[in-house]
Amino acid sequence: MVVVTKMTDPKLDPSTFGASFQAFLEQMTAQAPAQEPEIRRRIREHLGGDPAQMPVVSEQFAKYEHPNLHLALQAYLGQPEREAELFGITSTHEMFTARLSQIASPRSAMPGAGIDVGPVEYVNLPLDQGRVIACVRSGVHLVRRGEQRLVVYVSASAGWRESLTLEVMAAERAEAEAVLAEVRNTMRARSIYRGHVISLDQPQQGTIDVRFHRLPAIGKDEIILPQGLLERIERQAVRFAELRGELRAMGRHLKRGMLLHGPPGTGKTLTAMYLAGQMPDRTVILLTGRGMGLIEQSCALARLLEPATVILEDVDLVAEERTRQCAGSNAVLFELLNQMDGLSDDADILFILTTNRPDILEPALAARPGRIDQALEVPLPDEGCRRRLFELYGRGLELRLSQLDAFVARTKGVSAAFLRELLRKAALFAADEGAGRVVEDRHIDTALRELAVEGGKLTQSLLGASAMSE
Repeated sequence: MVVVTKMTDPKLDPSTFGASFQAFLEQMTAQAPAQEPEIRRRIREHLGGDPAQMPVVSEQFAKYEHPNLHLALQAYLGQPEREAELFGITSTHEMFTARLSQIASPRSAMPGAGIDVGPVEYVNLPLDQGRVIACVRSGVHLVRRGEQRLVVYVSASAGWRESLTLEVMAAERAEAEAVLAEVRNTMRARSIYRGHVISLDQPQQGTIDVRFHRLPAIGKDEIILPQGLLERIERQAVRFAELRGELRAMGRHLKRGMLLHGPPGTGKTLTAMYLAGQMPDRTVILLTGRGMGLIEQSCALARLLEPATVILEDVDLVAEERTRQCAGSNAVLFELLNQMDGLSDDADILFILTTNRPDILEPALAARPGRIDQALEVPLPDEGCRRRLFELYGRGLELRLSQLDAFVARTKGVSAAFLRELLRKAALFAADEGAGRVVEDRHIDTALRELAVEGGKLTQSLLGASAMSE
């Protein structure tokens, strides 16, 4: 009961009147029937029943799967005879993401709930080759196909651990589960990462990004190795991939690991990049930088996108770093071996590891036999290889060398990286003289003296020429 006091009452001052009037308004508001929000009304009318009584099935996805989720959902909604209406959600509680069950609840009509129809939120996300795609970040799809009625809700979580949630409401739970299964399968089959060169990055705690890379085109004639070595490497990687169907039919396991070892600058990384380019149908995952701490996620992505190749360069540095790690911290090499153990033998995943110090790795690898199927040494170039390297790195120059044999002999014990720099520096001396592209003996001789003598031991070490003859 509301008591109204006459204004003539001398005991009634303005503040007392204000408090009484506010109490009156609050009582009237509480007694008034709650008005159903437009968003709940739309969902209720679309489903033809009380949405609060219908099941909701949800699934979470990593942030980097957002483009795949968007494209898979578009493919699902674009099927024949399927129609969909899209609208957004607005909420007064910006720090919290509304769930579909909350939106459908009668409590959403209570004062202060603050959930209603709003604009659809989009976000631009990167694709390969600098392209972007606008993806729905928050939106509700009212889906119709014949007599079937569904509500599909996409939302991105706010906070330090970003993720996506896809929720489906239907009259029967099996219908909602079927939608999620179809979207999940499409995401895997049509992943934007499949067949590309990618790496994982963790710019901040709880967030994983996928970055695209473009490898340089490397021809077979650019891989200068001792006779027969490249053929053995290709057989274990490229030819194996070409024959995977036959090998699987014969009951052979497809998961394999290859270790390329040898002195610095001999072409191990170049060979790994060449192999990746020879298998364009495979997804290539590079383990570099902050991605070193994402071994588990990288291997899971490789399994999802197989056939895949995982490349880990300078794994000896990882092993050395392990000796300085505190107890309980992540040992990347052992984590990699554990993840290799966890993959099934029929997973078509090739691991390529490179190292300058196989002696550091041998104890760990010997304790886990079978993880690396073949170790192949990439040695310093012999006389024949050095001659071919002069020819390779002399492309674009006019070499007028009468002492080539002497230069080949004087560069015994150097790496391919040293010879590449030698020809570049010789070209610099020629250009500085105004000789254009003509490189003569004196240019090579001056460059060799500067690198091997005046540069000192450090320059030799940096260019992989520590074993160079005096």
